Amino acid sequence: MPKAAPLRIAYLCDISPLDRNQYSGGNTRIHQMLQDHVGEVTILSNSWHLAEPVRRLMHRMPESINIRARWRLHLALAPLIARGVRQELAQGQYDVLFCPYSIHAMSRVVPPYPMLRVFTSDATQTTYRNSELGSWYKSAIRASRLLDPLIERAERHVLHNTDLQLWPSAWLKQAADRTYGLDDATSKLVPWGANLATPAPRITPTPISRDAPIRLILIGRNWWSKGGPVAADTMKALRARGIDARLTVIGCQPPDYHLNEHVTVHRQLDKAVPDQLALFERVLDQAHFMVMPSYESYGFAFCEASAYGVPSLCLRVGGVPIRDGINGHALPPGATVADFADRIEHYIDRPDAYHGLSRTTRTEFETYLNWDTWGRRTAALIHEARDTRGLTDRRAA
Repeated sequence: MPKAAPLRIAYLCDISPLDRNQYSGGNTRIHQMLQDHVGEVTILSNSWHLAEPVRRLMHRMPESINIRARWRLHLALAPLIARGVRQELAQGQYDVLFCPYSIHAMSRVVPPYPMLRVFTSDATQTTYRNSELGSWYKSAIRASRLLDPLIERAERHVLHNTDLQLWPSAWLKQAADRTYGLDDATSKLVPWGANLATPAPRITPTPISRDAPIRLILIGRNWWSKGGPVAADTMKALRARGIDARLTVIGCQPPDYHLNEHVTVHRQLDKAVPDQLALFERVLDQAHFMVMPSYESYGFAFCEASAYGVPSLCLRVGGVPIRDGINGHALPPGATVADFADRIEHYIDRPDAYHGLSRTTRTEFETYLNWDTWGRRTAALIHEARDTRGLTDRRAA
């Protein structure tokens, strides 16, 4: 089958994908994969056009206010902002309008000519608010709840005017389909990947036994939201059982009362710096389990652990990319420290079972949880949707 011709893509997001530190690096990876697998990508400005003075004023506010006000104000000013986006689109000849994360950036946007419209995100405001995640992270501003019906209507309008919705988790696809009335014709499950280069597979499995240290890891910027206290207490519970468990934390600083000689902390590791990347890779390569009972909509760290054959233990909350018995175990909400410790001890006493789990963990990464697979699948879906709509290459038109 001949390779499809490259397409011209207009990339619309409220934050530039060239900023690797935003959206946990996912925005950057999505942009790169579209370039690698779909075609030529042009990043549209994140200006608010006629409403640009409001955006600049908003960015002078404290981050805690900015992060909440950004998308609400964008929706409110959408008629003005969308007019500017349309003008930008009119200046080029694009085949695809692709919007990651910022569903508000698509609000009221009407392309000046036929083009495929695609959206992807690990959550929307409404699905997040109505989930167990929203119950965990309650809004501090009660008055903002009065806007919820308007926000949901705006999201529904955007999604019903896109040709493809690409969701990284079954949890989100199911919630979006139910909330907005989507179906399998446009709503697709396409998992995201690990934000690192693909490591070589392990030639020999990592040894595991009661006679050697059991190395646990936690990766994230917020000790509390990532379930740090449970991870630390799981380590302590294993040590109380005579197991030499040790915990390495990457990305955040635990409080002093969770620290001891068995806890190693790397508060920040920049994977763009070779020495720090090498340390990050060494920690993952030596780990036995990632213990991270977090409340989040996806979790790139789970993909990264899978890349190294490190099974993850987490909670079945949100869109965590963990399949039970394949690349770890997602325990039910309310699982205790003893439940996590029991699961680890089970594998310590059954090394063959652990090595089998480690192998399937790596296979899950190779098959699903990598960005190259996302890029190929997304390219196929975009070309299929264009064929269905009878769209042709704008440059050939």
